[in-house]
Amino acid sequence: MKAMVLAAAVATGLAGTAGADPVLGVWQTQVDDGAYAHVNMDKCGEAICGVIARTFRSGGEYDSPNKGKRIVWDMEPKGGGTYGGGKIWQPSTDKVYRSKMELKGDRLGVSGCVAVFCKEQTWARVK
Repeated sequence: MKAMVLAAAVATGLAGTAGADPVLGVWQTQVDDGAYAHVNMDKCGEAICGVIARTFRSGGEYDSPNKGKRIVWDMEPKGGGTYGGGKIWQPSTDKVYRSKMELKGDRLGVSGCVAVFCKEQTWARVK
């Protein structure tokens, strides 16, 4: 009986994580204007959103006014590790870009455009 209860608990726990989107978690941005961030990607409704959790410069972690601010929002899973229809904010320029993402293992390609101006970064998963 105890074994059945334990097996049911384990199965329930695995079922809860089996449907988790692989992009969820903490990602490190590339250096931009001398700083980079750890972004916590999480579900926001059916979409994916990212919030700046930690900020760093060459001297180490620092207390940026951008901590806690949303940097990615409305990113919709499109299948096959691709996401689209979202927005991304670039703190160094205070510009918001139409954005898409592509997940490849522990790398997340993030790209966005404002009019004809486009930028790309590759973010790394934080272990």
